[in-house]
Amino acid sequence: MTDGGANEAGQDMLPEPLARVLGDYERHLTSERDLTGHSVRAYVGDIAGLLDHAARLGITDVAELDLRTLRSWLAKQQTTGRSRTTLARRATAARVFTGWLVRTGRAGTDAGALLGSPKAGRHLPEVLREDEARALVEAAAALADDGSPVGLRDVAVLELLYATGIRVGELCGLDVDDLDFDRHVVRVLGKGRKERTVPFGHPAAAALTRWLQAGRPRLAAEGAGGALFLGARGKRLDQRVVRSLVHARIADVPGAPDIGPHGLRHTAATHLLEGGADLRTVQELLGHASMSTTQIYTHVSSERLRKAYLQAHPRA
Repeated sequence: MTDGGANEAGQDMLPEPLARVLGDYERHLTSERDLTGHSVRAYVGDIAGLLDHAARLGITDVAELDLRTLRSWLAKQQTTGRSRTTLARRATAARVFTGWLVRTGRAGTDAGALLGSPKAGRHLPEVLREDEARALVEAAAALADDGSPVGLRDVAVLELLYATGIRVGELCGLDVDDLDFDRHVVRVLGKGRKERTVPFGHPAAAALTRWLQAGRPRLAAEGAGGALFLGARGKRLDQRVVRSLVHARIADVPGAPDIGPHGLRHTAATHLLEGGADLRTVQELLGHASMSTTQIYTHVSSERLRKAYLQAHPRA
């Protein structure tokens, strides 16, 4: 939700009435919308920037927010070089906030109802070819030949990421009990704490079995609880370790784009579509709230097809 530039103002820098409303909004996001800590910080950071801008214009009551103020806030950010993607996201954050102000009686009119969003440029994500994805896992498997628990874990992590397309945060949050080897599915807790069930194939099942039987027991430390994947110190695996792992193993695949765990998510979705899966199925597997998010992968597949045609057809 945030690119690091959203936290342009903190609650302690705002006039007290605005800071109080921002605090109420943060509690609403945390307790009523049940968002993750990262999402809450992002929303609050964006709105803190908006309220700071309003305060500099002499506004000390959220009921005084108007469309002109919202537009000038976005225009100012545009002049400082914010991307269209960032501006579109912050416009959305503003509309959600002003809608909440009206619903809670803090404002009489919804200032953001008519606020437009700059069209965000959509870049096609880089993905691996099928042979590159296979080489990625094989590179990790070669390093795990010594039978080290970390090596076994790394193979299982890569296999599961590619097999399911789950997010890195979802992967690190998995418990052993979330795996169902009989049905070859894993229970995933996604954004907004929405639960979904995602299937995985035989290679992932084999790697997970080796990890659970020969790797995890040797790493598990007191306090590990039911965590599926563990770090070198025996506690639940950190997302940063997974990102470092993916980048390191990608470097072992000649010519492959330098992608992270999210790139493996893109790769899994693209390969599903290329293999004949329909968009609705891919949407459910990835846990996308909107079909429009999933449709990006149809463009990825089309672009890959176009490149293959240009390379292969004698009259391309």
